[in-house]
Amino acid sequence: MLSNRVLNRTLLARQHLLERSSLTTPEMCDHLVGLQAQDSTPPFVGLWSRIADFDPATVSAGLEDRALVRITLMRGTIHLVTPPDALRIAPHVQPELEKVPFRKGFNYGAMVGLDPEEVRARGERVLGDEPMSAADLRAQAAELWPDRDAGAVVQTWLYQLPVLQTPPRGKWKDNSRPVWSRVEPWLGAPLDPTYPLAELVFRYLRAFGPASTMDMQTWSKLTGMKKAVELLGDRLRTYTDERGRTLYDVADGVLADADLPAPVRLLGWYDNALLSHQDRSRIAPDGRPVPLRAFAAAVSPVLLDGYLSGFYKIFPEKGVARLRITPTRKWSSAERRAVEAESHALLGFLEADKQPRVEILEVDADLRP
Repeated sequence: MLSNRVLNRTLLARQHLLERSSLTTPEMCDHLVGLQAQDSTPPFVGLWSRIADFDPATVSAGLEDRALVRITLMRGTIHLVTPPDALRIAPHVQPELEKVPFRKGFNYGAMVGLDPEEVRARGERVLGDEPMSAADLRAQAAELWPDRDAGAVVQTWLYQLPVLQTPPRGKWKDNSRPVWSRVEPWLGAPLDPTYPLAELVFRYLRAFGPASTMDMQTWSKLTGMKKAVELLGDRLRTYTDERGRTLYDVADGVLADADLPAPVRLLGWYDNALLSHQDRSRIAPDGRPVPLRAFAAAVSPVLLDGYLSGFYKIFPEKGVARLRITPTRKWSSAERRAVEAESHALLGFLEADKQPRVEILEVDADLRP
């Protein structure tokens, strides 16, 4: 039986959150099967937390030379991935994405009654082989369907067509509006529909395991996990957790010692380490819900002794960067000092030109100044 603490330390070790790694930026993206990149800043924080002496210019250069891409993948959210993963994971994700726009609940039924194949074909012609801004896409949509919501049509195209966000969005300190391109012309290669789902599951377990089939499904938002596990056969081994559930892992996966020390880590909002299991008790105490609505306001998690123990948000002001923290439990003096030190290091990375100010508030206090 695996204890919760063994699962915690194993997850942190495989996420490179126990000690910073010597992997390159593309190697880390490959190992983690991408980093959550719905907004521009979080992947930089995630990489800084995982790579020793991380240089943010490696992301900017990777996006420019197309060695990295920002694309909608797992859970229907933007991820920073390598081109091979963009080409082989997208075919698994696309069928689910394409179902979304023609449901009655999508934009109050804005697309109901239109032929999905006609909408897709027109979208392919509009987007063509060159990147295009959302504003230009809306103008084209308004011409083609003057009686429909142009924004809803554009959203539909972005669900229907395998697309990615081109730079400068996603580069260091650049939060430009998205400019979209179809995947294949941008990468100069076709999508690979032959990549097995089982292989994707195997890689998930390398970075997030041991895990249940429900954890796999939560991470990917794909079905067919039980079949994928069966196909992997003796490449996997099984464990039982404290609640008697079956967990799968790669056969050669190393379990971490429960007594390993876990340093303070400040992650980016929506970091995959917190969102990639159905049962999050291995990183969130008592499996408490991860506050996605708070994350949407750039509120980010603090890991203390390996577990979610607080939240922080940075407020850049003229000449000053305030990093405010609200603990979710009482911290010892040593814990406070460790959090303060990591907070100052993060501010030195993100806001090097501003005077750093770290403020640790009362338990569950409002982060807003």
